[in-house]
Amino acid sequence: MNLEEKKIGFVLTGSFCTFKKVIPKIKVLVKMKAEVIPVMSYNSYNLDTKFGKAQDLVNEIEDITGKKIIHTIQDAEQIGPKKMTDIMIIAPCSR
Repeated sequence: MNLEEKKIGFVLTGSFCTFKKVIPKIKVLVKMKAEVIPVMSYNSYNLDTKFGKAQDLVNEIEDITGKKIIHTIQDAEQIGPKKMTDIMIIAPCSR
């Protein structure tokens, strides 16, 4: 699959226990030359948990993607109207 130059919004929500499994997927997309636009919910961006410190996660994702994380409602509202992405991935996505 050719993802070169595709803009992928990668959204991280709760389910903190799965972040260690999700981060490698972001790396794969970047390696495939996709432009990954990171988005995090308020809790995933701000809360320290037993699975790690929020700032460490933020730093890691921003380092991988080379982009600042969209983490406020005001900034996220622009994604659709500005057609910032070709596809959005919500991960983890609990049922």
